[in-house]
Amino acid sequence: MAPSTVRGLTLPAPLTSLIDRGLWRHPGDEVLAKIIPWFQDQLSFVPNPEQMAYASQSMDMFADDPHSAFFRRTRGSRGVTPLELPWLDVEQAVLIATTRTPGDDGALALDYRTDPSDPRIVGSDFWTDPLLCQWRVVAPTFSGFVLSLGLWLPQSCH
Repeated sequence: MAPSTVRGLTLPAPLTSLIDRGLWRHPGDEVLAKIIPWFQDQLSFVPNPEQMAYASQSMDMFADDPHSAFFRRTRGSRGVTPLELPWLDVEQAVLIATTRTPGDDGALALDYRTDPSDPRIVGSDFWTDPLLCQWRVVAPTFSGFVLSLGLWLPQSCH
């Protein structure tokens, strides 16, 4: 059974169920293009919690570098007001997909700011404004995201 937390955040039950059963896998570029038409790079799904923790370390590098505001990743605990999109709060996020080409820096993340048990999915958008990354909602919930991908049916998480 997969660990249920990454970076101190509890992974959604449907995700741990998919990982444990070997069903958390990329549904195909065509399917993702329908769900995220604005995301132009090809993605790879991060296969397990250990690799999600490793991939998510890159968020810390950008959040801790004051010269990398381009990526709009920061730590919500450092602000005086709640951090909202288009910024990503790296303390409330886990990367679940990254671009296939190293250095492209695109990703999809669980964003726990909306719901700790069924977080929304956000993606980095480098294409709408090439001068500044925006984090955009891909799906309002993880469960809705995997349903739209055809990876999960509600009864399969039990």
